[in-house]
Amino acid sequence: MDSAQRIALGSIAVGLLVLGLKAAAFWLTGSVALYSDAVESVVNVAAAIAAFLAVRLSAVPPDREHPYGHHKAEYISAVVEGALIIVAAVAILNEAWGAFRNPREIDLTPLGVGANVAASVVNGLWCLVLFRRGRALRSPALVADGKHLLTDVVSSAGVLVGVGLVALTGLHWLDPALACLVALNVLWSGAQLVRTSVGGLMDEAADPQTVERIRAVIAANGDGAIEAHDLRTRHAGRLTFLDFHLVVPGDMKVTDAHEICDRIERALHEIDDDMVVTIHVEPDDKAKHAGIVVL
Repeated sequence: MDSAQRIALGSIAVGLLVLGLKAAAFWLTGSVALYSDAVESVVNVAAAIAAFLAVRLSAVPPDREHPYGHHKAEYISAVVEGALIIVAAVAILNEAWGAFRNPREIDLTPLGVGANVAASVVNGLWCLVLFRRGRALRSPALVADGKHLLTDVVSSAGVLVGVGLVALTGLHWLDPALACLVALNVLWSGAQLVRTSVGGLMDEAADPQTVERIRAVIAANGDGAIEAHDLRTRHAGRLTFLDFHLVVPGDMKVTDAHEICDRIERALHEIDDDMVVTIHVEPDDKAKHAGIVVL
């Protein structure tokens, strides 16, 4: 089991702990807002399980049916997580509507509030771990899980402030109103997560800064070639796929052209070891006089 899988497995354990704490907070207080917080934690657990399965599947080596590997499984996990977030928001809105129609008393016991605060602290600390390790491992599933938890931390803080206002003012309608705000925040985060993940599934290109670095590396390490054009990039999990055409003199030996390609690939792997590079060598009559001029 690699590092990404261990972290994903840890998310399941953390999710179950936080769910238990938030469920206890709702049971002790009867607050609909705290109920909304607990429901979001149910989604956290389901999403953590989906992330673990996706990270595990993405680590499977390429096979005959999947010669490019299984890395996009992580994007599928993130889409599933976004869908689960939307389901949670609908459940929260349904409960909030019931509370609007039939207002209920809430009991802000120190134990109930303390359980919710403890859950938020645990979530916040684990969120930092997911962001740091997810970006280091270039795992979309772990980063998506971290973004989801960050939303949970922010909404939990808002819930605690709102519940405190209910206790101070006696305005019980604030409790379901706050739950509705949490649901809208959850919906927004779910929509953003799905949008980002669909971009990965649709072979979204690398960011402009990365593309510029790639172009600079090719220009600086392509001595002997004439130009490079038709450069394309796409992401698949932690891998970046890159292909381009490299124009060389028509009378150049195959071994010399191959040496140029190897030199460029080595330089590209120095900036990103998870880059898969494909170079199509062409003679000088194929030059487009556009793209990357080799210095």
